[in-house]
Amino acid sequence: MKNINIKILITLAILVTSLSIEAFAQTGGNWPQWRGANRDGISKETGLLKQWPADGPPLAWKTSGAGGGYSSFAISKGRLYTMGLRGDKEYVIAFDVATGKQVWATPHGGAFRNDRGDGPRGTPTIDGDNIYSLGGDGDLSSIEARTGRLNWTMNVLKKFGGSNIVWGISESPLVIGEKLLVNAGGPGASIVALNKKDGSLIWKSQSDRAGYSSAIPVQVGNTTQVVFFTHTRGLGLDLKDGKLLWEYPRAANNVANAATPVVRGNRVFISSDYGNGGGLVEIGADGKAQEVYFTKDMRNHHSSSILIGDHLYGFSGGILTSMRFDTGEVAWKDRSVGKGSIVFADGNLYALSENGVVGLVEVSPAGYKEKGRFRIPQDSLPTWAHPVVAGGKLFLRDQDTIYAYDVREKK
Repeated sequence: MKNINIKILITLAILVTSLSIEAFAQTGGNWPQWRGANRDGISKETGLLKQWPADGPPLAWKTSGAGGGYSSFAISKGRLYTMGLRGDKEYVIAFDVATGKQVWATPHGGAFRNDRGDGPRGTPTIDGDNIYSLGGDGDLSSIEARTGRLNWTMNVLKKFGGSNIVWGISESPLVIGEKLLVNAGGPGASIVALNKKDGSLIWKSQSDRAGYSSAIPVQVGNTTQVVFFTHTRGLGLDLKDGKLLWEYPRAANNVANAATPVVRGNRVFISSDYGNGGGLVEIGADGKAQEVYFTKDMRNHHSSSILIGDHLYGFSGGILTSMRFDTGEVAWKDRSVGKGSIVFADGNLYALSENGVVGLVEVSPAGYKEKGRFRIPQDSLPTWAHPVVAGGKLFLRDQDTIYAYDVREKK
């Protein structure tokens, strides 16, 4: 009898696990913010195609209504969230992740317009029951995820005395505990920590002009630092009070710093393009940072590198590059699909070029190996919205249009 009961329990456990995996796939997985759960561009999904058919993976659905802009996606509980410009207002929009049908659309700010494309650039951040979004003209909103109800909104440029940057505010807000952090770019208030419940100020720090990058948290000993890449420098602040702990101006250029820093342990890689390069800094027990190396072989423009094992993979200008994280030694370079952005899942990079070419690339420092490519139709603007892999699907955006491709292995 005892053996029978054990077999029944094992069978039930397997069944529950299988149902959980299937439910996870059906609801679209989880990608709660810019670059995923850890802001590192890494999806934990498995069971995905190792090679694409000649014409690419099958299209699960396609929808319009995302509006103008370059916002990527946040995904949770069967909903896909993004931002877009419709008429003279920017909206936060929720779609059903299984069908692509719009669930709700909430206006949250005025229009940002630019000759390189109108509309928002940042990606919504999901935290609990709410979504936090920062628009191209500095409008910051908290919205109830289920209903689309606006909790509160403010314009951070007007609130903290900043001015907009050339190609529009592009940051995706960072939420840690009760704090909502953004690079507002104001005098004495370059970086602000707000109470996520009502937008009230907790602390403000520094006077740098805003960059185009999104922040990351770094744990050093008992201290949580937040690393920002402003117009002027990379810097680390104490999450508790905003105190400046270190700065690294060498990675910054004088045009646009856009890539998200990459962290492992107490080491942070910060990079920019426009002929500049990237540097690795190591944060000591005293909270200060020292440069380990600087290289021109990994010049990230709008796309951030991804750290897999001991190697960074990223676009250095228009060249996909594999480089050893701790030393800066280059493993390989390839033109791949052309200059673009990447996400990692199940042993492969999903690369999307500015020209709408999508490629599957095996992750290995041994050499470049492509395992399929296809192309999506393009608007007149570059495909700068970064790809997402979640729930067995590859999500791509070209302005108003969203594509969802089924990239699961067929059993």
